[in-house]
Amino acid sequence: MDRSGEALPSTLRPPLEVVLAKAVKGIPAPAALPGQMLFEPKFDGYRVLIFRDRDGVSLWSRQGKNLTRYFPDLAEAAGLMLPTGFVVDGEAVVWSEGRLNFEALQRRLSAGGPALRSAAAELPANFVGFDILGVAGQDARALPLADRRVLLEELATLWAPPFSLSPQTTDRELARQWFEGLAGAGMEGLVAKSSIQTYTGGKRIWLKAKHVSELDVVCAAVVGPMERPTEMVAGLPIDGELRIVGRSSTLKAADSKALSRWLRTPEGPHPWPPVVKGTTLDRFNRDASPTGLTLVEPVVVEVLADAAWSGQSFRHSLRFRRVRPELDPIDVGLPSSLTVGDTDRPG
Repeated sequence: MDRSGEALPSTLRPPLEVVLAKAVKGIPAPAALPGQMLFEPKFDGYRVLIFRDRDGVSLWSRQGKNLTRYFPDLAEAAGLMLPTGFVVDGEAVVWSEGRLNFEALQRRLSAGGPALRSAAAELPANFVGFDILGVAGQDARALPLADRRVLLEELATLWAPPFSLSPQTTDRELARQWFEGLAGAGMEGLVAKSSIQTYTGGKRIWLKAKHVSELDVVCAAVVGPMERPTEMVAGLPIDGELRIVGRSSTLKAADSKALSRWLRTPEGPHPWPPVVKGTTLDRFNRDASPTGLTLVEPVVVEVLADAAWSGQSFRHSLRFRRVRPELDPIDVGLPSSLTVGDTDRPG
């Protein structure tokens, strides 16, 4: 591939909207998308667009934020791996002890100066490319995905770590093996794409299937009144104490009613305070405003959770399934599938 390249046209100047994915249950059927279905692993990282123009390299988030300063390692590598006039779409990830470490990415966004350089040196970022928007100064978004993939694969012949090409397959059996076998490495699931679709930014034309597991948690507080809770606050034993590890999505009326039947006023000392920071319920919520909790006598609740576990909490909302009054909260342990990280306790 010619590395001389051309300047990016005005249509490919950042920020740009990225193609989005719609959540589905399980591996989608072949008829769910037009054309041939292409499967890729869903990496647990930051979605980034990398732009290589004559004036340098820049990295942008799906929300249109310039992330270049937070990923100096990837920006430097992109200057070597991408010819001028190219734009690629993919995921910035950090590997730690054989697993994807999303929290290491989060720490970069709150670090600066020496702390950022230290984080980049200790846990370098990697880029996994899965699409291409600009080729030698030409806008490639109107091409079907199958053609864009050919161009991306040609470009990737120039790549070396920390850049890599996302695996892709048309084989449903191999996709199933990825879906079932890669969860232990922190992969979130699968993304399914149509071979004939163009790159339509801002539209949910891809499909994503995430790993979902049933597990028991301890509900020791709710948001809203005990008689009609709006959210359930979940806890699990970590380091010998019941820690807040997440909250449910907004409870449906029937689920709120089912949960309220088993909620009681605490009978003794409670492990949680009545007011917590927003980041305690959601470590990745930038809003640290105080949130009031309705403390309750602990009760076991069965929930559905995806693979996005940070080492201290769930990054995504839990889905309420049912109350398990026959189980004793003291018997609930940390599932073997969840590994406790060495991150700071949320305040």
